[in-house]
Amino acid sequence: MKELKYRDMIDKMTLEEKISICDGLDFWNTQPIERLNIPSVMLSDGPHGLRKKDPDTKKTSMGHSVPAVCFPTAGVTACSWDTELLTRMGEALGDMCLQENVAVLLGPGVNMKRSPMCGRNFEYFSEDPYLAGKLAAAFIKGVQSKGVGTSLKHFAANNQETRRMRCNSVVDERTLREIYLTAFEIAVREGKPWTVMSSYNKINGYHGAENGHLLNDILRDEWGFEGVVVSDWGAVNDRVKSLENGNDLEMPSSFGYNGNKLSEAVKNSRLDEKYIDESADRILDLVFRAQKNAKENYKVDFDAQHELAKEIAAQSIVLLKNEDEILPIKEGAGVTLIGEMAKTPRYQGAGSSLINPTRVDNAFDSLAAAGVKISAYEQGYSCKADKTDKKLLNAAVKAAKTAETVIIFAGLTESFDSEGFDRKTMSLPENQNELIEKVAEVNPNAVVVLSGGSAVTMPWINKVKAVVNSYLCGQAGGSAVADILTGRANPCGKLAESFPASENDVPCRNNFPGCPESVEYRESVYIGYRYYDTFNKEVLFPFGYGLSYTKFEYSDLTVEQNSDKFSVSFKIKNIGDRAGAETAQLYVRDVESTVFRPEKELKGFTKIYLEPGEEKTALIELDNRAFAYYNVNISDWHIEGGEFEILVCASSRDIRLRETVTLPSSADVSVPDYRDLAPVYYTGDPAETPTEQFEAVLGGKLPPEFRDENQPLGIENTLEDAKNTKWGGRIYNTIMRIMKLVNKGPNAALMSAVAVQTPIRCMISMSCGVFDEKAAEGLLKMLNGQRGGKRQLIGRIPHIIKNVGKISKYI
Repeated sequence: MKELKYRDMIDKMTLEEKISICDGLDFWNTQPIERLNIPSVMLSDGPHGLRKKDPDTKKTSMGHSVPAVCFPTAGVTACSWDTELLTRMGEALGDMCLQENVAVLLGPGVNMKRSPMCGRNFEYFSEDPYLAGKLAAAFIKGVQSKGVGTSLKHFAANNQETRRMRCNSVVDERTLREIYLTAFEIAVREGKPWTVMSSYNKINGYHGAENGHLLNDILRDEWGFEGVVVSDWGAVNDRVKSLENGNDLEMPSSFGYNGNKLSEAVKNSRLDEKYIDESADRILDLVFRAQKNAKENYKVDFDAQHELAKEIAAQSIVLLKNEDEILPIKEGAGVTLIGEMAKTPRYQGAGSSLINPTRVDNAFDSLAAAGVKISAYEQGYSCKADKTDKKLLNAAVKAAKTAETVIIFAGLTESFDSEGFDRKTMSLPENQNELIEKVAEVNPNAVVVLSGGSAVTMPWINKVKAVVNSYLCGQAGGSAVADILTGRANPCGKLAESFPASENDVPCRNNFPGCPESVEYRESVYIGYRYYDTFNKEVLFPFGYGLSYTKFEYSDLTVEQNSDKFSVSFKIKNIGDRAGAETAQLYVRDVESTVFRPEKELKGFTKIYLEPGEEKTALIELDNRAFAYYNVNISDWHIEGGEFEILVCASSRDIRLRETVTLPSSADVSVPDYRDLAPVYYTGDPAETPTEQFEAVLGGKLPPEFRDENQPLGIENTLEDAKNTKWGGRIYNTIMRIMKLVNKGPNAALMSAVAVQTPIRCMISMSCGVFDEKAAEGLLKMLNGQRGGKRQLIGRIPHIIKNVGKISKYI
C-alpha cells in the first residue's frame, strides 16, 4: 500500500468522515470536517469561461452565473494551433477562479471529434489526438500556474451526447490507445492536471467511473497520474465498484445515498477500507493545495480579459475561401450586411459551459466602429425558426441586388449544437441556406461569415466569393471578425477538423450515435483526415487548412537523427506584402506496414510570425513514439522497422516538403496482421466494416445492441427506456410536455434531453436528494408494473414539495 501523505489526519477520522470526504458537500463543493480544520473547496464549470452559481440568486446556475469573460470555445481556439496563446487563456481563467474562490475549473475537454454531428464538439479541440493533447497541456499549465486546479475530461471515449449517461462505447484496444487516449496521455504527462473527470458512458462494458483498466492500469500506473479522479456529475453507477477502481470523488453529493453503501460494504468486508483511505488522501491533498493558493480580495481586469479574448479569436478564425481577393474589405467600399447573427451573434454553445458574459461585441457595431461604410442591413432570417420567412428573404435579396459587396452572417442556432443532444444533420438551418443561395444569385460579390460549433456542409460554396469560419469565438468575437474582414488582423487560423463534403462521407456514419445500448467504433483508427486521406475521399476543406492575406514559401528541409530523436528543420518565408503567421504541420507516413495504418498522422507543428519578405527557420523534434503504433500482441508501442516519410505540410493535403528516414524495429515481436481477417481496413472502406471483421480486430464478440425487453427496468435505466411501458409512456409524455412549456432559452433542448435520458439512479444526486431512494424505488415499481409502486411514489410527494427549494439553493 502506498504511503499516504495525510496518514496521521486520516487515522483521526471516523469511517463515516473518511467516506464523507469522498462525497461532495452539495452540487459544487467538497465536504469539510471542521473538527480537523479541513475546509470545503469549490469546483466549477468551464472551460472557456467560469460558470459559477451567482450566490445572490435563488435560481439555478444554468443561465444565472456570476459575470465572467466568455473566451472562444475549444473548437475555435484549436484552430490557432498556438500553445502559448492557450497558456495565456488558461492564466486568465485561473485569475477569474481566484477572484471567485474556485479551486478547480472543470476543463479542458479533449474528447475526439469522431463525428462532426456530436452536439458538444464546440467544447472539444480536434479530431487529432496529438493536437488536442498539446493544446490541452498548454491550457492546463496556464490555469494551474495561478494555483488553481483543472479537470481533464471526459475520460474516456465520450464522443456523443445521445444516451451519453448509459451508452457503451465498444472500441478495440489499439484504437482506444492511438486515438481516444493519446490526448489524455499527453495532457496528463505534460500538463499534470490536478484532477481527471471520469465519463458518463461505459467503455467496453465498464462505466467510466468504475473502469479499473482506464483509471488504475493506464491513468495511474502507466501515466503516473497522482491527482484526484472526480466523477462527471451523476456518473457514478455503483459507488463501491467506482471507489475500488480508482474514482476518488463523487460529484455532486449523493446526500448519504452512496455513503451508506460504502459504509455497509466496509462493515460487511466487501470493500477494503484502504481504498477509502487512499481516495481520502488524494482529495485532502487537493483541498489543502487549493487552500494554500487561495487569495483574498483578488480582482480581475475584465477589460483586459476582453481584449485577450478578442486576440485569441482573431488568431483562431479561419479564412476558408477568398476568391479574387475580395477580402479584406477595400477602404471606402460600401457593404450590405445580411443576417440576424450580424447583430445578435452566436458566440458560445449551450449547456454546462454557458457563460454569463461581461459584454458582447457584434459584427455590425464593430464594423461601423472600424469605419466601414454599411450601405444597408437586412435580418434575412430568424434564428428562432428553420423555415424561410419570405418577407425577410425578399427584403434581403432586394438589398443585395444593388450592393457593392454583401456580407452574410449565418450559422448553427442554439437548437442545432449543444450539450445533451447531437445534431441530426450537418446542414445549416434551411432558411439560411436558401438565403445564401438567393443572395448569391443576384450579387456575385457575396461573402459568408459562419458561426457554429462544428463543421457544416456548404451547398452554395461555388456561388460565393469568400467564406470566413468564426466558429463560436466568444464575447469579443464580433470585433475579431470585423478585424479579419477589414484586414486589421491577418487570418492565420487553420482547421483542427476536416470539413467533409457530405455527412454521408463521415467514417462513423453507420455507427453514430449507435444503438440504444451501445455504439460500435467500427471505423477503428480511421477518424477524420486519417480516413479521408487514406481512402482518397473528397472533402470540402481538409484538416489543417486555412488561408491568409499573404503567402508563404517552404524550403531547405533537413532531418538529423540524434540518438532516439529526430530534429526536423526547414525554412518558411513570407512572400507576400502583409505580415502574417503560418502554421507548419509535420506528418509521419509509414511507407509499408504489416498492420493497417493511416496514410499519415500529425506528429508536430509550429506557428511562425513573419513580416513581409522575412524568412525564419522552423525546428520540430520527433521521438520514437512518432513512428510507433500500439501493438496489442505486446500491449505496448512498437515501431515496425522500415522506411518512414517525414512530410512538412500546410494542411493534411498540401505537402510542401518531404524526406525519407529508415528505422529499425523497436522490438523483435510479432506484428498484428489482419489482411486476411479484416481486409476492409487495408483495401476496403472502414465505414462499411462487417461485423465479423470488426470482431476480429476487437478480439471478441459484440455486446447486445438492444435492451432485453423481458428483463425488468433497473435503477440504471432511463424514462426513455421505459416509454413503451404503461406508466413509462405516460410519465415520459407528460415530462416532455412540461419541458416544452417551462424550458426556454439556449438550454431548453438540453434540459429536455436530461429529463428523459438520465438514469433513475442519478435522479437522487442530481436533485440534491429531493427525489430520494424511496421515490426512486416507487418509480421503478410503477415502470415494471409492480403493485404498490404508485402509492409509494405518491407518498414521497410531500417530502419532494417540502425540499424542492434545495435544488435551486445548491445547483
